[in-house]
Amino acid sequence: MSEAARLHGPVVRAWLTRRPGQLIGKGHPAGDFLEAYEWKVLDETPGLLRLRAHVPAHVKNPRGQIFGGFTPTYVDLVALLTVRAGEARVEQRFRTWLATLNMRVEYFEPIVGPEFGIESRVIKRRGQTHFVETRFFDPGETLAVLAFTTLREVTLDGPLGDG
Repeated sequence: MSEAARLHGPVVRAWLTRRPGQLIGKGHPAGDFLEAYEWKVLDETPGLLRLRAHVPAHVKNPRGQIFGGFTPTYVDLVALLTVRAGEARVEQRFRTWLATLNMRVEYFEPIVGPEFGIESRVIKRRGQTHFVETRFFDPGETLAVLAFTTLREVTLDGPLGDG
């Protein structure tokens, strides 16, 4: 067991407490910043999420849109939750950690809100590595963002970094 795990125990995931139709509860730093506790889950099955998200004022650029800026924050959070999509969320503690290894984001159109669609799916799993594709759609269903994220599942009791 690592020194951090021995001293602090398992990491508590308070944000797993959620209402029906809610993706994530309060208590996750990035989720709270994006107000993800207000997003609506349209579909959730193993490896697939379809969501309706909103655009908080504090993430907009000076033109009143999301175009670059905080887009990767949305992508990273959604990709992590897509890997876990469809799993029972009764356990309140991490058994493994998902580390983002790589992310590529293609920007086609700005997101102006007030809401936009997100569709994210695991396109390949290979061992502990997960490849996730995430798409954002404007209210007219035009593809605005296309992203690919590579995530690796790691144990909590191992060393951090190359250690």
